[in-house]
Amino acid sequence: MDARTVARQLELLGTPERAKNSAWFFKTGPGQYGEGDIFWGITVPEQRKIAKTYKDLPLGEVIKLLHSPIHECRLTALLIWVSQYQNGTATKKLAIYKAYLANTRWVNNWDLVDTSAHKIIGPQLGPNYKSTLTKLARSSSLWEKRIAVIACFYYIKLGDPKPAFYIIDILKYDQNDLIQKAVGWMLREIGKACSREILLGWLLTNQQYTKLPRTTLRYAIEHFDQADRKAFLSGRA
Repeated sequence: MDARTVARQLELLGTPERAKNSAWFFKTGPGQYGEGDIFWGITVPEQRKIAKTYKDLPLGEVIKLLHSPIHECRLTALLIWVSQYQNGTATKKLAIYKAYLANTRWVNNWDLVDTSAHKIIGPQLGPNYKSTLTKLARSSSLWEKRIAVIACFYYIKLGDPKPAFYIIDILKYDQNDLIQKAVGWMLREIGKACSREILLGWLLTNQQYTKLPRTTLRYAIEHFDQADRKAFLSGRA
């Protein structure tokens, strides 16, 4: 059982048409956030099946798979790690967490981050989140910043918005669209999983909502009713 075998199984499932569509969807053109990424054209359900089949792939082989230039190989590697983390011993979880942080260079698209960060980084950090998440949030890497934001989804689902607000305060004015969307998404989830009042309080304090990037605000208030969304977007909330 090795990374090469997994890659061969994945390659057999690809189609040129899906590969072309994925390359467009994940912005792989010159100057775009996914520039140079390569797709075989494999659906996510198919990748999940492969990940389940190879759920016991050794750590070193998962890392080899993660280092692949093929997007679907990297996603499958992360799916395997998520499964192994969720079902692993404390020792296994720590090893996966450390390997993940040592290999963020290859967790390099939004679907890769969103599939894994809140299922590996958040749970492992627990209440001691500030040092690691701050380092990620202040990184020059777009994807490490997004990892910091999405890792907070773990806490939000537990009803604790504090880690998310802590990281959001670092990144709330970031100019990258993918960070703005991630921040807005976490704000929206705070309103859903914690309470609407907590979200409103944060948005309204010092009229903070008027200073947020438009993309962030739109995501944050997505589930408000039409009148409230209009009030926030017009600056009259």
